[in-house]
Amino acid sequence: MSIRPIPLVNDETYHVFNRSIAKRPIFLSVRDYERALALIDFYRFSKPSLRFSHFKRLDTAKKLTFLDALKNTMPQIKILAFTLMPNHFHFLIRQTKENGIIEFMKLFQESYAKYHNIIANRTGSVFQALFKAVRIESEEQLLHVFRYIHLNPLTSFLLKDLKELEKFRWGSYKDYVENKEHQFVNTTYITQLLGSKTKIREFTSDQIDYQRELQNIKHLTFE
Repeated sequence: MSIRPIPLVNDETYHVFNRSIAKRPIFLSVRDYERALALIDFYRFSKPSLRFSHFKRLDTAKKLTFLDALKNTMPQIKILAFTLMPNHFHFLIRQTKENGIIEFMKLFQESYAKYHNIIANRTGSVFQALFKAVRIESEEQLLHVFRYIHLNPLTSFLLKDLKELEKFRWGSYKDYVENKEHQFVNTTYITQLLGSKTKIREFTSDQIDYQRELQNIKHLTFE
C-alpha cells in the first residue's frame, strides 16, 4: 500500500493533481467533462449516502430532494481553482474536514474511472495510483499555483489565447473573470487577494510562458 509522503491537514491548502495511466486521454468529449464536473460537485460533500451512479438513477423529484439535503451539509473541501485537461487534472483545494481531500479524491477518481471504462469498453486502472498533493506555504505560492493551473490549457496548446481561456468551461478561470459557472468553486479568497476581474486578467496574462519556465513551482508539477 502506498504511503502518502505528507499529511493532509485541515485548514491548509494544497495543489492536488493526477494524470492517467500512460498519459492516455481520458476526457474525450463534452459528456466526459460534464461527468467529471458533476462528480466534483457531488463528492465535495462528506460521504453522500448514495454513490453518484445510484443518484443518477433516481427520478427528477428524488434527485432534487437528495441534492437539497446534500448541499445543506458542510463540504469536506473548498475548491479554489481547477482545470481538467485531456489526460490529467489540477485542483487547488483547502481541506475543511479530517481526511476530506483523501475521501474526495478517492470517490472522484473511482467513480470517473468506472464511467470511463464503461464508455471506452476497457478494464483496469485509469489514474496513477497515488495522486500528488503539495501544501501551499505562502500567499505568493498560492497565486503562482492559481495562475499555473489556469494557464495549463494555453501553455499545453489546447487553447490559443486568453480570450479562449475566458470561455473555457473545463476550468475555473471563467468563474473569476467572467460569470460564475461552477457553483463548487470558491472564488472569494483569491479574488480578495488579487482584486478586480481586470487585475486577475492582468496577473494571469503577465507571464503567459510561466508554466514552461517553472522556475518557482517545479516541485509542484508532474515533472
